[in-house]
Amino acid sequence: MTERLLDRTDLRILALLQSDGRMSHVEIAAKVGLSPSPCARRIRRLEKHGVVEKYTALVDPKRVGQNVLAFVQIKLERHTDEVIGQFRRMLAERPEVISAHAMTGEMDFLLRVVVPDLDALGRLTLHQLLKFPGVRDVRSSLVLETLKADTAIPLTAARA
Repeated sequence: MTERLLDRTDLRILALLQSDGRMSHVEIAAKVGLSPSPCARRIRRLEKHGVVEKYTALVDPKRVGQNVLAFVQIKLERHTDEVIGQFRRMLAERPEVISAHAMTGEMDFLLRVVVPDLDALGRLTLHQLLKFPGVRDVRSSLVLETLKADTAIPLTAARA
């Protein structure tokens, strides 16, 4: 959809979907002033073009026994395509790594990790990350309190 900007109605639909991904197209249509069929077409178009990537449920980690949230920084020894490819594959296999980002600065990657306890974080760090070929340094920071954890993307820059 890069060749066509999103219009105000698209942005209103996206805002509603971000606040409640289970809202029906009939409810959305009523809130944005469309009839249900055109609204459903717009939603399908947003999905088809990857503007809406997926629908998901937000689960409280502590209610499912994942009591420790940590940010883990990784520095690699080498930055070859092979090492980075292997590292990406390893991360994809680790369910406790819930997001991973290539970074600028002193460290190469930032991982957001959720685990049941400090022992599990220790096992991940000592037996997986530090033993991975090509990893030079691993630094962890434990989250004491989450002050903000919003999932909605600001839509102001997308205005037509």
